[in-house]
Parts: sequence; structure tokens; C-alpha cells
Amino acid sequence: MFALERKIRRSLSGKLIFSIILLAVPIFVLSIGLLFLESRSYIKREATEHAMSRLSTASHHVDRYLRIAETATNIYTWIVEENFVPDSMLALSRRIVELNGNIDGCSIGAEPDMFPEFGRYCSAYTIRENDTITSVFEQPYEYFTRIWYANPRSTRRSGWTVYYDEVDSLDVVLNGMLATYSRPLFDPNRTDSTLIGVITVDLSLTRLSRMITADKPYPNSYYVMVDRRGQFYIHPDSTRLFTPIFEGADPVTQADLIALGHEMSSGQEGSMSVVIEGQPCIVCYKPIRNALWSMAIICPESDILQDYQKLTSIIIPILIIGLTLILILGRRSVVHAISPLEQLLVQTRRIEAGLYDERIPHSTRHDAVGQLQNSFMQMQSSLDRHVSAIRKVNHETARRNDELAKASEMAEEAALQKTTFIHNMTHQIRTPMNIVMGFAQVMEGNFDVIPKEEVKSLADIMNSEAKKLRRMTQMLFDSSDIGVFEEMKTKRHEIISCNKLAHECVDYTQRNFPGLTVKLETSIPDSVCLLSNHLFLMRGLRELLYNSAKYSDGKNVAMLVSGTEEYVQFVIEDTGAGIPQEHREKMFEPFTKIDDLSEGLGLGLPLALRHITYLGGSLTLDTNYFDGCRFIVRFPSEVFAEAAPSDSPKGE
Repeated sequence: MFALERKIRRSLSGKLIFSIILLAVPIFVLSIGLLFLESRSYIKREATEHAMSRLSTASHHVDRYLRIAETATNIYTWIVEENFVPDSMLALSRRIVELNGNIDGCSIGAEPDMFPEFGRYCSAYTIRENDTITSVFEQPYEYFTRIWYANPRSTRRSGWTVYYDEVDSLDVVLNGMLATYSRPLFDPNRTDSTLIGVITVDLSLTRLSRMITADKPYPNSYYVMVDRRGQFYIHPDSTRLFTPIFEGADPVTQADLIALGHEMSSGQEGSMSVVIEGQPCIVCYKPIRNALWSMAIICPESDILQDYQKLTSIIIPILIIGLTLILILGRRSVVHAISPLEQLLVQTRRIEAGLYDERIPHSTRHDAVGQLQNSFMQMQSSLDRHVSAIRKVNHETARRNDELAKASEMAEEAALQKTTFIHNMTHQIRTPMNIVMGFAQVMEGNFDVIPKEEVKSLADIMNSEAKKLRRMTQMLFDSSDIGVFEEMKTKRHEIISCNKLAHECVDYTQRNFPGLTVKLETSIPDSVCLLSNHLFLMRGLRELLYNSAKYSDGKNVAMLVSGTEEYVQFVIEDTGAGIPQEHREKMFEPFTKIDDLSEGLGLGLPLALRHITYLGGSLTLDTNYFDGCRFIVRFPSEVFAEAAPSDSPKGE
């Protein structure tokens, strides 16, 4: 900790970064906190609007069901009044239920003792249970005291009532909460508004509740409905039905719940935050237009703010990332601001150490730092020019010294190559010359006493050594500038049979190596010809066969001739040690030999490559052949001849 403090005190950039952090971090944290709180308010507003939209949709459905029930009742009222007899009452109640799928029941009840044949009570009732509609005359019971009959009977007006159907003495009833629209019936034949009965239609609040609660904006949200006295008509907890919304509420701790009850019972519309059963909730409420009821949707804040709670786990990484970015950006800004000073310090130390190669860039800043940077740049440029001039002289001197050293090395290498070449040539020529001269001296002596067989053997040896001398001199001539010039002048207009040329090369090799058998295989007809130069083509192939016969084990030397429509190739292969991997890169360089003490000048492969390449072919070593050495000579179809060849002259 103390070390960090000392470092900050000694560093200008550290002081500036520390100041920026002290200023930026509180602002950043405060901004994130305000944004976090504002997002909570925004989410609650959005949730309230969403819940109010769902509530409006649900209340619209309820209102539509109520209007349908009212309309059906009002339409059939005059028909019932005109045909107010028991049979018609039963038929009309059934028709109302059948034609209106949202109505669960219809009752037409007559005033006491109106129909003596039925006694005191006469009430026709039709109910819908799933897909079954049942119409009956209800059993005698005091329906006159029921709220759905008593209210319109006493007020002489139609209206909605809610009650719980719990008449167990009847055979046919609708179970559960019912919303009933009742309308009084009057005698149409009298003008004094004589009441003859009441017609009612029933809606099952249980079914209505299932319908509206199927569309919930949040998993744990639910709908409630209260009347003007604040009593619950719809509630997911059936034990709360017909109990006031603010029953048992503490005026001190549950003032919000009491306020909600007064708002809903007075028919107001709006939304508010309420703590219900210890859980904060957002409640949206709205009155039902055609009834003195109020409907509300209750949404727990735990559902609404579920994503907001997830946001809390995001805030901490955001704070960490933000503080890290503030630190990084602040450091970069400070470093960028004071980098000219840092660069001047580094450059001054470089000048002090005698280094002038890195220049200070020109600054476009007009402050003191920029002017100081430009002054140092000019000073360094002057020093650099003088030092560069001195370095240039030193570099030129060093370059000339290197050139002289390289020239000296090349001269020494040339002298060594010359000495090596002369030594090699002397050795290669001296050996056959000594043999020829020695045998000549032998034959100059007492020639008559030498048997004829020995004379013939000596002559054959002298002839063989003479051919070696002739071959070496020919190779030296071909490798000279004159030999190259003569080869370039030769014309490639001779028609050469591929098979005949192969036989010539094999015969030449066997003449030079009498004890060797060279195998020749061809898969092309004798009519396949090349338009080339017979002499140099034969020399190229002959050198390859000569090397195979000379450096292989001498057991499996072969020439294979094959071809396609695109090329003709000559394959010369043998068994033995082959060419080592480390010598393959230089095997086509002149005067290069695997063993300096071996026989030969190191010109066979380079001359073969030159002859074949000049004639339009290619010479490659088959690197996939491991039993010895295999060379592939290939000529493309461009050098094919169109006619069969005549007898070509034989080479040396």
C-alpha cells in the first residue's frame, strides 16, 4: 500500500489518474444508481399500463356478456307478457337459453296464486349444463323472497343482482355464484301496471371468472370483482366471497387497502400500489358500466419486478466493467496528454547515450508542451544529420572493407577450386595414360614372345583407357564456352525413334561394361518418334546409363520406355546405394562429386541435364524410389514427330 502511494507521488501520470478516478467514480456510481431506480419506476409504469390494458379487455368481455343478457331479456319481455301462460313460460325460457350461448339460465316466475292449477307457486326454469339444456317447472318454494325476484317486484325496475345459489331442495339449480338480470312483467291488458311476474336470466360468475382469469398478464396475478358495498363477487379464494374488501383491515398499517376499497365501491377507475396479505401489489380497477360493480386485477410486484431483480445481478458486473473502463480510459487519456513529456524524457536519455535514430514527431499542439516537443525535434534533427553523415562515412568504409574481404575469399576459393580441378584432372588423365604408355612399352619390347591372347587383352585395355580419355576430353569440351555455343547452334529437326535410341544407349553402355547386362523394356511402338537432335539426346541418356552402370551394384540396371498422348519418358534405374539426401541439392552442379577420390570429373549429370533441357525435356530424380537411383527423362507431346524415322547416324 505504501509502495503504491510512493509510486503515485513520484509519477505525474499516477497523480492525474488518481484525480480523475476521485472525480469520475462517484459520478458514475450515482448515475448507475439513478438509472437503476428510474428503471424500477419505468417497469412499474409499463406493468401498470399492461395490466390496465388487460383489465379493460376483461371488463369489456364482462360488459359484453351483461349486455347480451340484458338485450335477450328485454327482447323477450313483451313476448312473455303477451303469452303469459305456463306452457309459454316454459317454452320461452328454453328459447332464451338456446339462442344465447352466454346465458346459463332463465327463469319466468308468476305472482302468487296466479295459476290456480299450479297452486301458489308457478315458476318455469331452464338451465344450461355443458351442452345439455333442461327446462322444468320449479318445485314449490318461496321464490318471492329471493333477491332476484324481490328487488324488481318492490322497485318495479330491472337490474342486476348477485347471489349464491344454495337452494338444496330443488332438483335443478345452477351451482355457485350467479349474476342475475331481473325485469318485472306487467299485465298488457291493464293500464295500472299490474305486476304479473318477473323474468330473469342467470350468468354463472364461476364460469365468467374462469373465462377472464384465463388471460393473466403475470403468473400470480388474479381478478376480483366487488359491488358498491365492497363485497367480493369474484375472488380466487371462495372464502372471501360476499365479504368486504376492507374487512379486518387495520386503518394504520393497511390504509392503502381501505383506500382501494373506497375507490372501487365508489365506481372510480385507476391504479395504485397496495400491500395485500403482506405482499406489495399493483392494483388496477375499473367499474362495470352496466352494473354497479367494480372489477380489479391484482399483480404482485414480485412478478412485475422479476426481470428487475435480475437486473440487480447485472448492475454489479456493470459497475465493475464501468470502473475498469474509467480506469483504462482515464489512464489512456493521461498517458496521451503527457506522452510528449515522456517521449522527450526518453529521447533525452537516448541522446545522452549517443542514439539519434528515432526522431520525435512534430506536434500540432500550440501549448508549451507542443512547443517544447518541436524544439527538441529540431535539435535532434540537427544532431542526427551530423551523426548520420559520420555514420554514412563509416558504413561506406565498412562496406568497401566487406567487398574487399569477399573478393579475397572468392579469389582464394577460385584458386582452391583451380588447384583441386587441376589435381583432379591430372589424376583422372594420368591413370589411363600410364596404363596406355606402360602397355605400349611392353609391346615395344620382345613382341614376338608375347602370346596373341595377351596382345589382344593388352589392346583391349589400351582401347578402353583411350575411350575414357576421349570421354573426359569430350565432357570438358562440352562444358566449355565453345561447347555450349556449339550446342546452342545445333538444330532439332531430326526424327528419332524412341525405341531405337534406347537400344543405341544400351549397346553403348554394354560395350563399355562388358560384364554388365542392361535391361531394356518398352511399352510404346517403334513408330513413336521425337523431333530433336540425335547426338545430344543420345549423350544425355547415355550419361545417365553410364552413371548407373558405374556407381550401382551392377546387378539391376534398366532403361524403361513408356508414353502417353501427352508425353514420352525414359526411366533409368538401378539398385545400390543411390545418391545420399545431403548431396541431392548439388548433384547437377558442375565438378561436384560425392567422393573427391572417385573416378570421374563430376560433369556427367550436369551435362545430361543441360542436353535434355535444351532439347525441350525434363530430368528429375525420383525421390520415392529407395532401392537405388532412378532418373526420369520426360519429353512433352510438343516435340513428337509425325512420321517414322529413317536410319539415324550413330553417335560416338
